[in-house]
Amino acid sequence: MDVGLHKKVVLVMAASKGLGKAVAAEFAREGAQVMIAARSEASLLQAAAEIREATGGEIECCVADASNRADIDSLMERTIARFGGLDVLVTNAGGPPGGTFDDFEDEIWERAFQSNLLNVVRLIRAALPHLRKRGGGRILNITSTSIKQPIEGLILSNTFRAGIQGLAKTLAVELAVDNILINTIAPGRIDTDRVRELDAARAQAQGRTVEQVRNLHEQNIPLGRYGTPEEFAKVAVFLGSQANTYVTGSSLLIDGGMVRAL
Repeated sequence: MDVGLHKKVVLVMAASKGLGKAVAAEFAREGAQVMIAARSEASLLQAAAEIREATGGEIECCVADASNRADIDSLMERTIARFGGLDVLVTNAGGPPGGTFDDFEDEIWERAFQSNLLNVVRLIRAALPHLRKRGGGRILNITSTSIKQPIEGLILSNTFRAGIQGLAKTLAVELAVDNILINTIAPGRIDTDRVRELDAARAQAQGRTVEQVRNLHEQNIPLGRYGTPEEFAKVAVFLGSQANTYVTGSSLLIDGGMVRAL
């Protein structure tokens, strides 16, 4: 199936590892020109080299902190200078610290807001003029299943990921006239460094092994296993492609059936 991504320009955030890297690789595999961004130059350069080797795709990279407005503006300028436009924006950020309400003072709340909600606002704002010049485009926001069902011990993520979904649902209406489709994709237990870190923290807190914690999670997943980053990426690429012409304002859980919420 041709999803119409040949020579389309895609910007993927937090793409030096995990879901962002997998999504960038899948876009490259479909023939897109991909700019990847992250904070660590060494990790970013390694990721770009690995994606090129695996896909033969056209990959560029730019160091950027998505919580810094100047970095976002510079990243967008570099993307346009290198590829001549923008067709797809994929917002993504590492999750904020785990903890309960009593664990965090204002400083941590403000930092999480900057890194997990305001960064999405800024990225979309910076991307819109370029998407409009193309006559339309796609925006994908990678969040968490907490947009449907709050996750115990992740109050910061629960709060700000839900804000992204509210933003996307509103923009689906506002941007429809520009032929810009915006959707939210929410990973469940995908086998990434982030999920492994969360499993390790829970294991330590509960006096269990990491394997025991993982087994308990898998028992709550109808498909009986964690997903792979590649499985997640395939869904992201469809929603960000020209094959998707009528899905906007939606939130899609990629979780093996784990979340029971309607």
